[in-house]
Amino acid sequence: MPSKPLRIASVNVNGIRAAYRKGMGDWLEARDVDILAIQEVRAQTEDVEGLLGPDWNILHDAATAKGRAGVALASRDRASIHRVSFGADDFDSAGRWLEADYEWGDKIVTVVSTYVHSGEDGTPKQVEKYKFLDAMIERLPALQAHNPLSVVMGDLNVGHRKLDIKNWRGNQKKAGFLPQERAYFDRFVGAEEDPGYNTGAGFGWVDLGRRFAGEVEGPYTWWSQRGRAFDTDTGWRIDYQLAAPDLAAAATSYTVDRAETHDTRWSDHAPVVVDYDL
Repeated sequence: MPSKPLRIASVNVNGIRAAYRKGMGDWLEARDVDILAIQEVRAQTEDVEGLLGPDWNILHDAATAKGRAGVALASRDRASIHRVSFGADDFDSAGRWLEADYEWGDKIVTVVSTYVHSGEDGTPKQVEKYKFLDAMIERLPALQAHNPLSVVMGDLNVGHRKLDIKNWRGNQKKAGFLPQERAYFDRFVGAEEDPGYNTGAGFGWVDLGRRFAGEVEGPYTWWSQRGRAFDTDTGWRIDYQLAAPDLAAAATSYTVDRAETHDTRWSDHAPVVVDYDL
C-alpha cells in the first residue's frame, strides 16, 4: 500500500508551452503530484511529453481544431485503461473529456480531465455548451456505477453559486453564470437551498472546493487578464474537483495554488490540488 495520500491536481494551463515558459515546471516539480489533469493544452502530444519529461506517463486528447482546447492526464504510473468517447455520436467532444483508471495500492481511482465550453449566450457556442452539459448529465451516474472512487475535474466554466463569482450581480445574464447553466450543477451536487446540498442531493457528487472552504466567497480559481482583477481578487471559481461520495469521503485537503503576485502567474487559472487518503 502507498504510504502517502494520493495527490491529484487539476489546472487549465491556457496553453502548456506558454505556461512552461512562465514557470509551470517549477510549480510541478515542487508539488509532489501523483496525477495531473490539464485543460487547454493547445499543443501536440510530443510537446506535452517533451515539457513534462520521461518521468510522466501522458494521455492526451487533442481538439479537432488544431491549437484549441485539448485535455490531458499525466501520472507517475500508467493508467490501466482510458476512454475518450463522450456524448451523442454527432457531438464533437474531442479535446474536452478524458477518463482514465489508475491503480493506487489495492484501489482503482477513475479520474476525468474535462474542459467545458466557455459559451456565449444566444449563440451556437452556448448550444454546444448545453450539449456538453447534457452529456455530463448522462455520464456522471454511469461513471459512478463504473467506479465509486471517481472524480471529475477541470475547468467547468460555470460558477454554481453567488459565492463562486465576486461580481455575480453584473454577470447574471452572461455565460458562466446563467440560471440554466447553474441548474446543471444543482443536478450534480444539489441546489443551494436543498438540505442535502453537497451531502447527497442531486446525483450525490461532492464539490470538494465548497466542502472544504465552507460558506465563504471563493476561493476563486480564475481571474481575467484585463485590469486589476487578480490584484483585487475579482475572480470566478470555475475549476472543480467533483468527487463521487466514496472518494469524497477520502479527501483530506483541498488547496487553490494562487500565485503570490500577478507577475508570477503562469496561467490565468490557479491549480486545484486535493489529497485523498485511500
